[in-house]
Amino acid sequence: MTTSISTGVFFGVGVGPGDPELLTLKAVRRLQQADALAYIVNSDGHSLAKQIAAPHLRAGAQIELPIRIEMCSDRRQAEQAYDEAAASIARLLDQGQDVAFLCEGDPLFYGSFAYLLARLAPKYPCVAIPGISSPQAASAATLLPLALQHENLAVISARCPDAELLDALSRFDNLAILKGGRKRSRVLELIAATGRTRDAVYLEHLTQTQQRVVRDVTTLDDEPGPYFSLFLVCRRKGAP
Repeated sequence: MTTSISTGVFFGVGVGPGDPELLTLKAVRRLQQADALAYIVNSDGHSLAKQIAAPHLRAGAQIELPIRIEMCSDRRQAEQAYDEAAASIARLLDQGQDVAFLCEGDPLFYGSFAYLLARLAPKYPCVAIPGISSPQAASAATLLPLALQHENLAVISARCPDAELLDALSRFDNLAILKGGRKRSRVLELIAATGRTRDAVYLEHLTQTQQRVVRDVTTLDDEPGPYFSLFLVCRRKGAP
């Protein structure tokens, strides 16, 4: 008589923007209970998500699955990497092991978890555990509400075409422009073109030791900033 093994569960765990103390209690519990941990690493083998979660992990007690995704414009390389990662995770799930995928911010807000979810959800149980996203962290760092009463809010990538960014800057009261560092000079020009310079704040490495907040964006130079950066544009200046 054979005994069937139920599959494990694939968890997307949001670890927040950088400060390990911003993980939810549920996220910490899930990370500690998981049989395996998966996370994205850069070309140097470093993982910001794992670094954030490290104080909460059981050292050496879990299987680890680093996933290398090259930051390049060729999506075919990324898709192949996600295919291979999903296959590796599936093997663990088939053995009845729970796998927690660590995600900066929230797992379903510009998160790599979504690409693995699309590959694994048809066959395996999947759960997303939310985390604090970068716009929320930026709001807290600047004391600028993201939206009040009848105000509207847009979240948009700095990689969008100029026309889309100009339209958003013109139509929305408040905006979070993500991934703004690499496109900083261009975004600054578009902000100025719509008369929103006084409304804008620029932020890098939110909640981390190297956090930077620039309230006068006219002081920024034209050099590109880091990947983990954004502009917060609000019609009022409610923070000191």
